[in-house]
Amino acid sequence: MAHVITRPCCNDGSCVAVCPVNCIHPTPDEPDFFTAEMLYIDPETCIDCGACIDECPVEAIVPDDQLEERDEPYLQINADYFRDHDADGGLVKHPKPPQLPEGQELRVAIVGAGPAAFYAAEELVKKRQVQVHMFDRLPTPYGLVRAGVAPDHAETKGVEKTFAGVERRANFTYHLNVEVGTHITGDELRERFGAVLYAVGAAHDRRLGIDGEDLPGSIAATDFVAWYNGHPDHADRTFDLSAERVVIVGNGNVALDVARILVSDPDDLARTDIADHALEALRASAVREVVVMGRRGIEHGAFTNSEFLSLSELHGVDIVMPDDLVRSAETAAAEADGSIDSVVATKLRLAREFAAKPVGDADRRIVFEFLTSPTAIIGADGVEKVRYVRNRYVAGGRIEPTDETGEIEAGAVVRSVGYRGQAVDGLPFDELRAVVPSEDARVLDGPGGAVIPGLFVAGWIRRGPTGGIGRNRYCGEEAAKAVLADFAAGTLPETTVDAADVADLVASRGANRVDLAGWKAIDAVERAAGKGSGRRRVKLVSVTALEQAAREGQ
Repeated sequence: MAHVITRPCCNDGSCVAVCPVNCIHPTPDEPDFFTAEMLYIDPETCIDCGACIDECPVEAIVPDDQLEERDEPYLQINADYFRDHDADGGLVKHPKPPQLPEGQELRVAIVGAGPAAFYAAEELVKKRQVQVHMFDRLPTPYGLVRAGVAPDHAETKGVEKTFAGVERRANFTYHLNVEVGTHITGDELRERFGAVLYAVGAAHDRRLGIDGEDLPGSIAATDFVAWYNGHPDHADRTFDLSAERVVIVGNGNVALDVARILVSDPDDLARTDIADHALEALRASAVREVVVMGRRGIEHGAFTNSEFLSLSELHGVDIVMPDDLVRSAETAAAEADGSIDSVVATKLRLAREFAAKPVGDADRRIVFEFLTSPTAIIGADGVEKVRYVRNRYVAGGRIEPTDETGEIEAGAVVRSVGYRGQAVDGLPFDELRAVVPSEDARVLDGPGGAVIPGLFVAGWIRRGPTGGIGRNRYCGEEAAKAVLADFAAGTLPETTVDAADVADLVASRGANRVDLAGWKAIDAVERAAGKGSGRRRVKLVSVTALEQAAREGQ
């Protein structure tokens, strides 16, 4: 969100000095500073750091989602100043946004309610002539922030505050519990909205392509994560955790999340927003060892250093890091590049620290097996073993298999080798990359094809399942700017149907639509349930319960 300078502004300029991106103008070194009636914040440059709020002596600066009704006009007043005044955003020159058509309104439909969707919406609702309607098939918003971020990483969920600011805007409307393709078609959206932005993510798992992958006990990480986070599609799932050892194939952040959840003390998890059914299953779990298997070396680990470091905070858990793996990774990293990148160096340092710690006293443990590739999952009626081949470094730091093979006993295998997008009804799809083909967020009629006016994509369905919340912010903002640029250029298609009929239309097809009031009612019920036990919330995990809370709270 941006900040807004309102009526009490006294022009003392103290806010200018603390702004890290030089978004407050006129500045004392500009000719019109001493004659200006007030100062202004450029909404296109403001990064919402809040530094100016503390400096303002008259409390004239307010986050734009907290404006009182009487101060709403200052949104436009601040923005208008920069129509004919340049703003230099510090070290980066920010291009002047396109001039939107005077007196015209744009209705934008956003399909999806995850981070990329919200960051796009955040940019769009800054323009008062843009109306944003957000659709999601679940009764709850926030996508993977709610259903993907590990419950013991509550600080990451803090971005929900930003999303909550967007949803409170007068030019934002929810259509939750509405499935595009079932309750309303893509074509019907295009009839009613000048731009339709798809930010539907990539919620399906990638396959390993080995024998035994479909045995009972072979679990997609996407399913397991959704289960312990209380996603309604997965709340009824059961996972057999009766064996002492679980193998996780993959070494990204999700793999470490799953490993951490499996060996964490349930009493610690009980203070988070983990789904109650998952907490009950984990209390009864026999899992004592989790093996994290990665094809390449430690230096190529796809997990972030912060995720890696978080393993050291686990109580009663040994982290087993073979010393020979660390030494070979250090040698290979140095030989491959001549010098080791600072991020990789940190990863290796953390691995070295784990390797140096004594192990054997803890009740549970996580064992890292790098340079190891699974070749088959073995079992009669379920997972019993994982067959593997050892890999080695060759010239240039490359990896190749050796003749060394083996088997490791396990009662379950969690496949965590990435997410994959699926085709969206009515949109072109690039099967090879598993994304909707696009150029600068504009949907193409095929890979390398022509732009389809009015259709846009953001997030993982645009670029593939890479990057986290920060990357999705940039991606969502890019998509929003593409929408606004096309609106300014007059290249968006004309609407032929009034969007006022959407609520009635989806209801006629069986949707129990949840609006902002309904979502706030759900949120209140969940937070109230968690308050007594010191938890952020106790999640409702069935669509029926969510719908009931939405109805009863309105």
